[in-house]
Amino acid sequence: MKTIIKIIASLVLIAAICVCASITGAVILNSPPEDMPKQTFFKVDKGDTAREIGQNLEEDKLIKSSKFFLVYVKLKKTSAQMKTGLYKIDYGQSMVGIHDILIQGSEELFNVTIPPGHTSREIAKILEEKEIVNAEDFVEAVKLQHAEGFLFPDTYNFPKGYPAEKVVKYMTENFHNYVKSIYSDYDKLEQETIKEKVVLASIVEREYRVAEEAPIIASTFYNRIEHNMYLGSCATVVYIITEVQGKAHPERLFYRDLEVESPYNTYKHKGLPPGPICNPGRIAINASFNPAETDYLYFLLEDPDTGQHKFSKNWAEHNKSYNLYIKGR
Repeated sequence: MKTIIKIIASLVLIAAICVCASITGAVILNSPPEDMPKQTFFKVDKGDTAREIGQNLEEDKLIKSSKFFLVYVKLKKTSAQMKTGLYKIDYGQSMVGIHDILIQGSEELFNVTIPPGHTSREIAKILEEKEIVNAEDFVEAVKLQHAEGFLFPDTYNFPKGYPAEKVVKYMTENFHNYVKSIYSDYDKLEQETIKEKVVLASIVEREYRVAEEAPIIASTFYNRIEHNMYLGSCATVVYIITEVQGKAHPERLFYRDLEVESPYNTYKHKGLPPGPICNPGRIAINASFNPAETDYLYFLLEDPDTGQHKFSKNWAEHNKSYNLYIKGR
């Protein structure tokens, strides 16, 4: 009898120790990591599973154990309640606290729309006005990530004070996702080819006025490159004046403007300029990656009111159009 009592007592003691150990372990795993960032933001993407969210939290040093996070989520039955969005996580926040933040989806986000055709400097100004980022920090982040041209114009939701490098990363990821949706072989392209198409898209963005003409304009530029001709894009000269020289946007260009020395001057240097002249939108990107099939080598503005262009296959046709539509005005 005494032996049985001793065995029972031992089992109770072991169980108590296990419970205490489990509680202690849970308390430790619930506490924030020692190297947790002072303040950071965490993004939950649409379709992220609880397992993926836990792994991302652990990688960002916001929780100690993704496995413990997943166990807690399963016990609470909240795996389907995680809300997509960007969340500010303060230093010292416990794992349970972070879990509750993601469940509540209470982070205050601010709507900001980035129009097509803006440079990183212009985008930075928009973001700073919304108190999302510091403009200088954003421009610097764009330079570090070589992201000019890849800042996808769209409507975004960001919290105030969001890190500039993360804003840039989010916008460029949006760019890549869009191009993959319109160009199935995007992942097979070399980086230099992608850059060339983005540079051309940035020029098309500044040249087209009627959406239906964008693929034709892209085709015309590709044809000129193939024929070893100057692109002759006025948009690149305007870029030099406004972005390189820092002057106001000109109402019109003069012949002296076309003579300015710059690698971006496509009247003096053949091929594409060294980088994008803006961040193109959907229409221009689609035109560059999926141009029309034409024999056109020239185009000029036919109707300033409608924005329509006249396209020509040779110099004689183009000169005739010039005399009709430009000199005739």
